[in-house]
Amino acid sequence: MADANAEPILYQKRIPIYPRSVKGRFRNLKYGIVALAYSVYFLLPWLRWERPNAPDQAVLFDIPGRHFYLFGLVVQVQDLFWLAGFLVIAAMLLFFVTGVAGRVFCGYFCFQTLWTDVFIMIERLVQGDRPARIRLAKAPWNAEKAGKYAATYSLWLLVAFLTGLTFTLYWADAPTLVAEMVRGEAPAPAYITTLFLTATTFVMAGLAREQVCTYMCPYARFQSVMFDKDTLIVSYDERRGEGTQGRRGLGKGFKTREERHEQGVGDCIECGYCVQVCPTGIDIRNGLQLECISCALCVDACDTIMDNLGWPRGLVGYTSENTLNDRRTRIIKPKTIGYVVVLLAAIALLGWSVLNRESYSVSISQIRQPLYVTLSDGTIQNSYEIKINNQLLEPMAVTIALEGLPEAELDLGRLETIQVDSEQRLRILARVRVGPQAVQGEQDFQFVIDPVAGPSDETTRRPALFYAP
Repeated sequence: MADANAEPILYQKRIPIYPRSVKGRFRNLKYGIVALAYSVYFLLPWLRWERPNAPDQAVLFDIPGRHFYLFGLVVQVQDLFWLAGFLVIAAMLLFFVTGVAGRVFCGYFCFQTLWTDVFIMIERLVQGDRPARIRLAKAPWNAEKAGKYAATYSLWLLVAFLTGLTFTLYWADAPTLVAEMVRGEAPAPAYITTLFLTATTFVMAGLAREQVCTYMCPYARFQSVMFDKDTLIVSYDERRGEGTQGRRGLGKGFKTREERHEQGVGDCIECGYCVQVCPTGIDIRNGLQLECISCALCVDACDTIMDNLGWPRGLVGYTSENTLNDRRTRIIKPKTIGYVVVLLAAIALLGWSVLNRESYSVSISQIRQPLYVTLSDGTIQNSYEIKINNQLLEPMAVTIALEGLPEAELDLGRLETIQVDSEQRLRILARVRVGPQAVQGEQDFQFVIDPVAGPSDETTRRPALFYAP
């Protein structure tokens, strides 16, 4: 009889999961994606890209200098609206892929999945496959158990540290920052970021694992609104697997398909292999579940069993609800067409913006205190601040002239040709003087900025106003 005074249990205790190894086409695909993702993530900060006045790093997010370097592209502060375009593209791509193929992002490309996969590989390498790991977990503490757990955690910690360090290297010149960290001379944020990501990677990929997908990740909560009856999901063919009499193992009289079908028994032999390989510990035969990340390892497991028995594959596979119910699966439909249209439009707009960005930008602002000055000879003077931002990786030279203001004199302080270094922002004080009778009230005119040296030949005109009494 339950104790009435006992405190209620609010949280289910975690049941440890020990995924079993499996071979197959989806497992090989995951190996390939893991290798590609790790190669890009860990090696990209060390890829060199020659620049005249910035670190020779192909991908560098220079916060103090307010520049993001992506190979030959320099993203400056005023270009951050590109980030909004990139996020729209990422969202539309995610919605489109999810609507068509379910949670393939979770199963193959998510950082949590990729790092957990590697941590499980390390665990399997040190402790053995599923049966060995279960025995080790249940065994009393001894030298062997302590040694294997210490080796596992040490390798996890090494991968976690390299993960945190590599992330930090994207924000400074990698060789220089590593040398400074070794000497203890690096900025405090570099150490804090590295240690924080080391700890979170170790906990998320090594200890929490499937709990991140089940309880922490919001994507698992709203994915269902993007699913429909045509969405491809990892599914168990219940009619084939259950028959009319349910599932049954390979006992006497139930060893061949013919024998099983004669007695109404399905093709599922209750081997449990699909459950044992699942990284989140679910039974795919119970239908679509929140915890399923569509990694398809259960497909490889079931196909392996079917191949060994000489039976057709497909008892567990990628399919849709319509296909399972003998209806046609439609990929091309208004929803997917809408996703594609928005996705292509966002890609086109972002691409056009990047390709047509000005080589340099110019802004003109009038100094209004005072609005104008009357000099001793009666000449009227207005002052302006000209800002030139060279967005190229090469220096340039420009000249500045006036247009639309007859008999005006431009004073740039003895500057005839203005040199602007690569990625330099330059402020110039310009004084415009007009004779006492030449202008009455307000007069529109333009500053004309003309490159005379450097890779750009784009002439820029900026409007301005001249004020007179």
